[in-house]
Amino acid sequence: MSVLLDVNSLEVYYGGIHALHGVSLRIHEGEIVSIIGANGAGKSTLLRTIAGDKEAKSGTISFQGERLPNASHAVVSRGISLVPEGRRIFSNLTVKENLKVGAYSRKDGKDSIAEDFEEVLELFPRLRERIHQMSGTLSGGEQQMLAVGRALMARPRLLLLDEPSLGLAPIIIDELFEKIQQLNRLRNQAILIVEQNAFLALEVSKRVYVLKTGQIVREGLACDLADDPSIQQEYLGLA
Repeated sequence: MSVLLDVNSLEVYYGGIHALHGVSLRIHEGEIVSIIGANGAGKSTLLRTIAGDKEAKSGTISFQGERLPNASHAVVSRGISLVPEGRRIFSNLTVKENLKVGAYSRKDGKDSIAEDFEEVLELFPRLRERIHQMSGTLSGGEQQMLAVGRALMARPRLLLLDEPSLGLAPIIIDELFEKIQQLNRLRNQAILIVEQNAFLALEVSKRVYVLKTGQIVREGLACDLADDPSIQQEYLGLA
């Protein structure tokens, strides 16, 4: 598999706080990769930096062999979409309007956009049922589905998901992650997930990076890390 995203020696600060220390990782075409770690480890900072929302002090981020610009709209145009923590949908717009906003950067014509719109509604049938409903009135799970659908409307090569399970009921989490895996299977969609629920991350991912106080301290196949006693104890709560 060819390398899609290559992050090399990333250094990021928040004011005087050194948030990321020499972080390096790679995502290949068609992979689901997760980043796990405790609160404050720097997981969301890493995604925001890749997405162009946060500036790196040093290091490089390359996508399909070319350096990424440090601007979120330009990153979307290059083929990376972020579903941020907390969803951040436009609550005063309808479901349909939110999805249309997701395609704002595309220049490939109305027919292609219409095809992707229909594909999103097939993936998330509940959005079709609520297509004219104001997004602020949706349940938390429906809002998360809408946030993912909106990101997909940009037709990304790489989808970034920041804490997708946060605040959702277990049954909705299961449904959402099944849709994420379905998306990967049907579209060969590369997905990078930041997820505090390490059980989920290890279950759906091919590879996993462990981030601790701004540094990558472990990486490997999800199946190997799931069997590692130190990972089980620190991140899975298993003795």
